[in-house]
Amino acid sequence: MSPTVFKESGYRFFFFSREEERMHVHIVSGDGEAKFWLEPEIELAKNYRYTRKQLKQIELLIESH
Repeated sequence: MSPTVFKESGYRFFFFSREEERMHVHIVSGDGEAKFWLEPEIELAKNYRYTRKQLKQIELLIESH
């Protein structure tokens, strides 16, 4: 199961309910997908096909929510 946390700017932010305990969020769109750690601070864990500019935009969206 992968509940959606929020959708914004064409990105879907979600998590897998039975995945690892460390808090994180997955992001997917038509351009690619990524995973960001949320603790102890926001940090890119994995990236597939997003540009640096897109990753920065995603990070700002995570911070604002």
